[in-house]
Amino acid sequence: MLKAGFIGFGRMGITHFSILNTHPSVEIVAVCDQSSIMLNILKKYVDVEVYSDYKKMIVNTELDFVVISTPSDSHSEIINFAIEKDLHVFTEKPFAMTSAEGRKSLDYLEGKPLVNQVGYVNRFNEVFVEVRRLLDEKVIGDVKNFSSEMYGATVLKDSGSGWRAKRKTGGGCMYEFASHCIDLTVYLLGKPDKVVGSIMQSIYSSNVEDLVSSSFIYNNGCTGTIMVNWSDETYRKPTNIITIFGTKGKIIADKHAYKIYLKESDPDNGFHETWNTRYITDLAKSVRFYVRGNEFTRQLDYFVDCIEQGRTENISSFEEALKTDILMEEITEDAARSFASNDSVSQISPILPKDTKLSSMWEKFLKLVGSKQ
Repeated sequence: MLKAGFIGFGRMGITHFSILNTHPSVEIVAVCDQSSIMLNILKKYVDVEVYSDYKKMIVNTELDFVVISTPSDSHSEIINFAIEKDLHVFTEKPFAMTSAEGRKSLDYLEGKPLVNQVGYVNRFNEVFVEVRRLLDEKVIGDVKNFSSEMYGATVLKDSGSGWRAKRKTGGGCMYEFASHCIDLTVYLLGKPDKVVGSIMQSIYSSNVEDLVSSSFIYNNGCTGTIMVNWSDETYRKPTNIITIFGTKGKIIADKHAYKIYLKESDPDNGFHETWNTRYITDLAKSVRFYVRGNEFTRQLDYFVDCIEQGRTENISSFEEALKTDILMEEITEDAARSFASNDSVSQISPILPKDTKLSSMWEKFLKLVGSKQ
């Protein structure tokens, strides 16, 4: 029986708890959270040890792995401490707030047979897994162009003092929302060799961006765009949409279904010429416990399976997540360059680590943002 500790018990922490609490190979023995109200509820109704200090929980409790669902800026510190104590780690995204922090965690992992995974749940969605297979098998030929979009009604007014309104804890639309869209692009098409034309724009928020767009360029000739907006009230739930154009056809997919257009029939996959549609109900296999979507259970069961089988290779590993962190930095830097060459762009907010040495370009960038506060 694997013993688990939870660090952070908000919405995602509770989701992960409910899934793993039903796993036949897992015993949840401890929970850490900053909310005394939450800890008192746990003491009353759940048979677990409770802590307000994650270090005390890790040191004083016999654990095999931890699940981290805390604000983004705390991930790296907790991850590194858990690795030092030889614990397997599942963390919510983003992996780290800077690529330097992420590389440091990978250094901590060096030589340690520890399973590590980041909660990029799209990698476990049946539709996107099937799209990845079709791309790998070149069913639509060589990919030439794509668009990857994500929309939602997460922020429809200035969040004020809320955590989403703070660069440090929330990371803005980029780290809290666009990271899913960017990671899905990396999963399906790989990391681009260059980003250009990036924009980070405020719609409602005073201190963070609400919209992110960028163009990706690959050395193999493929190009594509991402468009992310968490202030779009026309979407009830966060929605990922990806359109991929190849030399032999085209795929349009979201997490519920995909459509594939082929110039010629593909009997091996059951596709006829022109349009074909496959729904998630055609692809999905039942999971042992359902919360929010099969992919949420599938990613955690996969994590536990990796621990039990001693398999450190992971399709959503820290190393994979670092590619997304690097891309988010590159988009931010490109947006700053775009701003520096076009003063008429007046709604841009940068994402900067505390220790970044600001150039005059960044100083000008920040001064503009500060004028809105």
